[in-house]
Amino acid sequence: MKFFDFTIIKSTKACIVGAMLFACTVPASGGEKLTGTPIGTAAGFNYEQGQVVWNIQGNAFDGNLNTYFATDARSYTWVGLDLGTPHVIDRVGWSPRNDGVGPTRVRLGIIQGANQEDFLDAVPLYIIRESGIIGTMSYGDVDCSKGFRYVRFVSTGDNRCNIAELEFYGTPGEGTDEKLFQITNLPTVCVNTVGAQEPYDKEHDITANIIIITDNKAYVDKPGTIRERGNASRSFPKKPWRLKFEKKQQVLPDAPAKAKKWTLINNYGDKTLMRNLIAFDIAERLGMKYVPYGHAVDVVLNGEYKGCYQLCDQVEVNPGRVEITEMETTDIEGEALTGGYFVEVDAYANEEPEGEWFVTNRYRIPVTIKSPDDGGTPEQHAYILSYFNKLENMVWGSNLSTPGDNDYRNIFDIESFLQHFIVGELSGNTDTYWSTYMYKDRGSDVIYTGPVWDFDIAFDNDNRTYPIHSRVGSRCYLYESGLASSANNMDNFVRRIMKNDNRTKGDLKRVWSLARNDRRLTYDDVASFIDSKAAELMESQRLNFMRWPIMNDWVHQNPTISGSYNGEVSRVKSYLADRFRDLDAIIGYDPSLSGVNSVESLGDMPLRLQSGVVSMGDGREFEVYAIDGRSVYRGTGATPALPGGVYIVRSGAQTAKVLLK
Repeated sequence: MKFFDFTIIKSTKACIVGAMLFACTVPASGGEKLTGTPIGTAAGFNYEQGQVVWNIQGNAFDGNLNTYFATDARSYTWVGLDLGTPHVIDRVGWSPRNDGVGPTRVRLGIIQGANQEDFLDAVPLYIIRESGIIGTMSYGDVDCSKGFRYVRFVSTGDNRCNIAELEFYGTPGEGTDEKLFQITNLPTVCVNTVGAQEPYDKEHDITANIIIITDNKAYVDKPGTIRERGNASRSFPKKPWRLKFEKKQQVLPDAPAKAKKWTLINNYGDKTLMRNLIAFDIAERLGMKYVPYGHAVDVVLNGEYKGCYQLCDQVEVNPGRVEITEMETTDIEGEALTGGYFVEVDAYANEEPEGEWFVTNRYRIPVTIKSPDDGGTPEQHAYILSYFNKLENMVWGSNLSTPGDNDYRNIFDIESFLQHFIVGELSGNTDTYWSTYMYKDRGSDVIYTGPVWDFDIAFDNDNRTYPIHSRVGSRCYLYESGLASSANNMDNFVRRIMKNDNRTKGDLKRVWSLARNDRRLTYDDVASFIDSKAAELMESQRLNFMRWPIMNDWVHQNPTISGSYNGEVSRVKSYLADRFRDLDAIIGYDPSLSGVNSVESLGDMPLRLQSGVVSMGDGREFEVYAIDGRSVYRGTGATPALPGGVYIVRSGAQTAKVLLK
């Protein structure tokens, strides 16, 4: 199908010729302007008549900037072309509806390409980052090597797709998968659902195709489902979601787990968009056995740009996550009945289906059984309920400081509990004991605490506890201040361990000091991590807060408004500087306590350590790993100066652990 051809006059002003308003910005050289069959949302809207009109998609391709395409529905609406055969698109053009609100309604619009008529395989080609200009065509270069038959423009939500004119330039061909478009430097997650249906609750899975683009290639392109997730976070206009693939997937190259279920955390009230990632980093520095994986991403749902999210583990029993035995319905006696169990002390437990949660006898603490599924069989449910009641009774014992057969520590791991405790206190997480995960494996008597989770209102982002330094400081812990939340009497359970067991203070001092001295749990190191994340997020956060303009609004539990992204990040760092000092005082930090001694040799491995540099005296090949397993050097010479901390040095079959100061 051929459209009206018109001459573009080169000028800085719009030029009106009769009833036609022509754009005056000339596209750069590239492929030819493409024509095709107009396609898009069927139910359009005529503002002048105030009524629904049908099949007016051609208005976006008639060369007339006075006509427009708008839709009756406000969200997930679009207009585009069926090019007949695949074309590699190298340039796009657009102009907003000639109206007072028209310019802003093209901003953050996504231009997509697809080869399926239903757009289940759609990926972005371009995002419009600024408002349009009435009477002017704006142009953008497309950097994508793949060819597409179907191309379209999708506006952001509540904008009715308002656009006056849309142009595509390119050349025929299927192209290659060598280079795809990413919205920013972060991975782009594209979720395309059948019928463009939007997820609407936590129970119903919507069939989808999920494409994750990183390093400008489709790392994942698989079928799956999407639904809403979360509790309070579901009330926000920016929704949180759970993804579920048909088969187990590793979603990004650095993700430890291969799993079906993954989460997209919305971080709506967290204007740094990184509070969870900071808390996870702290948990890593403490050496917690399992820390959830998280990576900031840009999300597009059915062609609509949704903002910056955190692609994260679904906290569950799975290799690379909570690594305990996954129970079968036949595991109802003997050792098989002893595990594994993954549970959550959960203030929302009573909202779960009957049989999937219980309340402990003494403290009346609500507990949701996360695994086995559906609360387990009657035998499994009864077992874990009885075991928690046993733990609770032992913690309630009159003399917690006297080891013996009835010592609660025989069935409760104090190390993981204190690591979890420190993450909660250092982050200032009001909800640490509102939701607390624990697990017990098969054949083990011990209940472990973890992983950590949910820090959107931590780091002084909660008006109930802000400012923590002034209201709590070094006088007491946050959990006992009367300001924090708790799942019924979970705070009393914690208080018994922290206050009534005389061993706990020394254990806490040891865990805190070793992490501070050996694992780089310092303000400077955490602040450096924050700075690196802020730089990584800079472009994505700019677009996110264009999509959700809340930087100067009070949302969720926000206690204060900084007015800028840099201001929000600085506020977290300022909080941490105070909180490190407060906890050093209340815990009793020992700067001399270390579990690692610097070594000069191990057997015949002549290690040399000087000013942060590691080398071998005989020039043999060696490799150096950071404590989190990352390789930081391999060779026969000397490493560059490494930051202070614990490292593993390996040469052949020999290994040494060293502390660099």
